[in-house]
Amino acid sequence: MSDLENKVVLVTGGSQGIGKAIALRLAQAGAKVVVNYHSNTEAAEKTIAEIESKGGIAKAVQADVRNHADVTQLVNTAVSAFGGLNILVNNAGIGTLGPIDQVSEEDWDKIFALNAKAPFFVTQAAHQHLGEGDRIIFISSSTASFPMQETSLYAASKMVPRIYAETLAKEFGPRGITVNSVIPGPTAPGMFEHAPDHLKEMAAGASPFNRIGHPNDIAGVVAFLVSDEARWFTGQNII
Repeated sequence: MSDLENKVVLVTGGSQGIGKAIALRLAQAGAKVVVNYHSNTEAAEKTIAEIESKGGIAKAVQADVRNHADVTQLVNTAVSAFGGLNILVNNAGIGTLGPIDQVSEEDWDKIFALNAKAPFFVTQAAHQHLGEGDRIIFISSSTASFPMQETSLYAASKMVPRIYAETLAKEFGPRGITVNSVIPGPTAPGMFEHAPDHLKEMAAGASPFNRIGHPNDIAGVVAFLVSDEARWFTGQNII
């Protein structure tokens, strides 16, 4: 797999779970990583310290990616910090479980703001800085492919990034930019670690490996998709 030296990466929601694993993996490959976080400064600082302890280069940037002004500031800070931007990983997300009768309008707005609105406008702000050979990744969810009870709101919001990957691949292809989505199954540490035990057991039993995923499993797929070897992959949804 090709080295990412001199590449600049922005990972939204990069201080915990899958986002943290991606940030660590791409830093290990030589990239300079901007770790976006919303409010957990301690987690972000620990992620940066871990990257730097292994010889990597990283910077934490606080921003609420649901907010357009914050998005603009985040991308501008990433570009100015390391002199450009080559790889965008739209990872920030939030999940919820519950029957439809328990979903409020506030829940709907909150989930779609982070899982659907945010990656669109982060990509809008970032793409002007990207060029030949650069990459955009969206993190989706297997609930959008394999329906599970009480996930209707979350699954619907996570279908949106898949559509972004397919349509923007055509829009950005002439510029040499690949756009793909990665679709993790249940993963812990991450949102799924708070699921009831019976759901964890069911998810593990549905896997050929008889376990739920680990963030490093997802980070490895992302590392491949942003490498030179994946230059002919675009518009794909990798389950």
